[in-house]
Amino acid sequence: MTVSKIKSKLIGDAAFYRRVIAIVLPMIVQNTVTNVVNLLDNIMVGRVGTLEMSAVAIVNQLIFVFNLCIFGGLAGAGIFSTQYAGAGDTQGVRHCFRIKMVIAVLMFLICGTVFFVFAKPLVSMYLAEDTSAQDAVATLGYATNYLKVMIIGLLPFAVSQVYSSTLRETGETKLPMTASVIAIFVNLIFNYLLIFGKFGFPKLGVVGAAIATVLSRYVEMLFIIILTAVKREKFKFIKSAFRSLYVPKALCFDILKKGFPLLINEFLWSLGMAVQLQCYSVRGLSVVAAINISNTVNNLFNVVFLTMGNAVAIIVGQHLGANEIRKAKDSAWKLLALAVATCAVMGSVLAAVAPFVPHIYNTETVVKEMATKFLLVVAVLMPVHAFAHNCYFTIRSGGRTIITFMFDSLFTWGVAVPVAYILANFTNLAIVPLYFIVQGLEFVKCIVGFIFVKKGIWVRNIIDK
Repeated sequence: MTVSKIKSKLIGDAAFYRRVIAIVLPMIVQNTVTNVVNLLDNIMVGRVGTLEMSAVAIVNQLIFVFNLCIFGGLAGAGIFSTQYAGAGDTQGVRHCFRIKMVIAVLMFLICGTVFFVFAKPLVSMYLAEDTSAQDAVATLGYATNYLKVMIIGLLPFAVSQVYSSTLRETGETKLPMTASVIAIFVNLIFNYLLIFGKFGFPKLGVVGAAIATVLSRYVEMLFIIILTAVKREKFKFIKSAFRSLYVPKALCFDILKKGFPLLINEFLWSLGMAVQLQCYSVRGLSVVAAINISNTVNNLFNVVFLTMGNAVAIIVGQHLGANEIRKAKDSAWKLLALAVATCAVMGSVLAAVAPFVPHIYNTETVVKEMATKFLLVVAVLMPVHAFAHNCYFTIRSGGRTIITFMFDSLFTWGVAVPVAYILANFTNLAIVPLYFIVQGLEFVKCIVGFIFVKKGIWVRNIIDK
């Protein structure tokens, strides 16, 4: 293949990038503000103490499993919703919205019950054996108190995701961004007031952080529900959406058939991430604190490739729904190239700031130094993660959910988790090279993802029957 052909395959024209920017920019703004505030939240909790920060990190890893279950549970309907939007079928989008709402409520009931009943055993898994009894008791107390409050915020989060995901699938990204940004600032303000007890508010520490987060979830939900209803002439799928929960049996079966592997995938993948953290935690609470700092800072720089995954789902999915097969293939490669290029830049910036950001935290020197090294690992591997992530969304856009399950969860549990467990428990390998090896396994996914995307087995219109 000549250089000119490679350029034409990987680099789009001005119109292509204008469309991409119109879709991703609001999401980048939303995710950037979210992660900046999360960073500030994390710093505020970190100012209280290392044990408190570790407790919040443990609970957030558990909440992360719920969040990913919601994303996975809604994703199957989202594939159909995106293609219906591309075909201009409002009724189809409405049916997908209804089934999403049912799934979200069920997920809340299941996960909320598990977190409430098994709070202490779940948190205890992350407490290393060599942790002092005093530190273990304190961390367990902070974590369980934090989790009990956070459970209250699971339902509004789930409902907000039903609305936000459906709006994005129809091409509307500004309203979810606005709702999220408003909620983020509510969270930031009340974090400051309730963690430290400012302006007459009680000083509640980690519980204050949980209350602030829950309050922001309800603000976000109410804002997006009200604005979507007010603009129902623009967002036609919401008209009569709650008159009944009717969804055609055939569509319901198809969504469940496509969606169940995605739900299981997101659950197993997020659970795999939680297990990996548990593997690292056997090296001590300082490792948990350092990874917490690293992940919080890293999330701020990951917004580009995470958002590009959503762009792939929307742009490629809508092309497939409109039977524009050539455009779908063409867009997929150009979006992959754009994701890798932008993440190479973001990784370089992250590497430059990595030695400085951890020093903002009020924690031990060893934690700061470890967090810096973790950030450098992530910075080097960011383009690799970007490519694998966008391959996943490309394959998923055509409804190949069994393949995405194997690509994501089977790899996590068949390769990444066993490697992390063996290295953490049966070797004396230092934590940083151990972390690099586990994270570097994404190279394998990149090779597999490239083969799948190139073969084009994902190219399907799943609504045209």
